[in-house]
Amino acid sequence: MSLSKTTLGNFELYTIETGDIKLDGGAMFGVVPKTLWSRGIPADDKNRISMTMRCLLIKSNNTGKVYLIDNGVGTKFNDKMMSIYQIDFSQKTLEHSLKTQGFSFENITDIIFTHLHFDHCGGTTFYKDNGEIDFAFPNATYHITKRHWETATKPNAREQASFLRDNIEPLKISKNVHLVDDNYLYEPGLSSIVVNGHTLGQQLPKIEADGKTIVFVADLLPTHVHLPLPWVMGYDMRPIETLTEKERFLKDAVTNNWYLYLQHDLEEEMIQIADNDGKYEVSKKLTLSDL
Repeated sequence: MSLSKTTLGNFELYTIETGDIKLDGGAMFGVVPKTLWSRGIPADDKNRISMTMRCLLIKSNNTGKVYLIDNGVGTKFNDKMMSIYQIDFSQKTLEHSLKTQGFSFENITDIIFTHLHFDHCGGTTFYKDNGEIDFAFPNATYHITKRHWETATKPNAREQASFLRDNIEPLKISKNVHLVDDNYLYEPGLSSIVVNGHTLGQQLPKIEADGKTIVFVADLLPTHVHLPLPWVMGYDMRPIETLTEKERFLKDAVTNNWYLYLQHDLEEEMIQIADNDGKYEVSKKLTLSDL
């Protein structure tokens, strides 16, 4: 496993790989026919597609803070769940990535959750030998948007399966949860863009320095194959809103030459895009180390 890193202004950025996962291809592409999406990502014999759970660590040399954006599925799944989602830690783990990049769980001062679906926040806690749940990051503050916290703690029946009790309940009693407003400014150069189609209050962290902008796109754009506007996940709570948000976001990304950091794309870490007569296309594929 090769991990990338770069320096952008007063920020040091590090790729953190936490493991691979498989999800149903039909659910990942909604109403898009398999004959179309499978050209970009092939499915296995159970119609699952291979994806990853890529996170981003940001060390601020201005404030001394060490931010981690999301932390993967974690280690709390039983054998049945591991099999259903084909969780693969053979090449990538949160602990190994942190260590390889020169960090430990104790170094993390802030975790910015894009949202609290299980593949984004499961690494927050772990089972101790006695079966009790404990926090993996003893010094971290957990940042969640106010609207998403309301959704995650009082989910509707359709989204409930994504908010696992063992992930949410410890956060409910934690004194380190910090609920933030939409489009929150964490510090100069680090803010967030909030979108609501996939789930209410999903925040996309945005890093701006040295005339460049990187956006952690989370589940607004799971993979580069999802670039066509109508290619929206079946998992999204409000697909029409996702469509509107996605169109606005991609226009901004082209206009401002944003770098889009992909969380779930197994092959591509980061892309830039172009508008080719109304059709969005990948114009550049790169990693943090290429900046």
